[in-house]
Amino acid sequence: MTAGLQIVLRGLCFRPNGRTVLAGLDATITSPGITAIIGPNGAGKSVTLRMIDGLLQPDSGTVRFGPRPPESIRRSFVFQRPGLIRASVARNIALALLPLRLPRAEAERRVATALARVGLADRADDSAQKLSGGEQQRLALARVWVTDPELLLLDEPTASLDPGATEAIECLVHSMAKAGTKIVLVSHNIGQVARLARDVLVLCQGRVVEHGATGQILTMPRTPEARAFLKAEMPWQCFAAAS
Repeated sequence: MTAGLQIVLRGLCFRPNGRTVLAGLDATITSPGITAIIGPNGAGKSVTLRMIDGLLQPDSGTVRFGPRPPESIRRSFVFQRPGLIRASVARNIALALLPLRLPRAEAERRVATALARVGLADRADDSAQKLSGGEQQRLALARVWVTDPELLLLDEPTASLDPGATEAIECLVHSMAKAGTKIVLVSHNIGQVARLARDVLVLCQGRVVEHGATGQILTMPRTPEARAFLKAEMPWQCFAAAS
């Protein structure tokens, strides 16, 4: 993780329309690499991710980044369905650079580099709307990569993709983490969590019930909530990848 970057969640509560989604959630994420958030449907995973990004505000509780103000953190969010504009592939990436006010030549260089990284250099002039689902998600990652974020939040980025497209996305995510971007990933794909994550938060009923190293969580969960969830999610053995 970027030096000095911590994600500290304290007492997060969120009750839209009186329905409890987060119930005093606490977590401290300090490890570098990829942190996964897992848990049953309705546990509050996606809401927690949006709280970290500031897209949602808690009814009570705080989100802090160590001693740094939230506005100083360069962060990006990639959703399950990427939000792309009706323009070319290259233009979708170039728009992310506008706030940086770069010279045109430098902006074009960054766009070309990002497209090459995600394997879309030959699609630069095509409409983003004509890309396949996997290509659109690669474009979304290229748009993020070009801004060099400290923190990347991913909400089920491969949920609707086939195995080949999923593998391509996982390779890109791994490369970004290896280059120094801190990544927090929400995923229902436990095999993906085993392949990518360094540590795992298990959520249940709006709280973190367990947080630890991926291998420990997936092979020897300590809490009954984590054991029950993983028993239901893993009818096959995928622990080897996490060991």
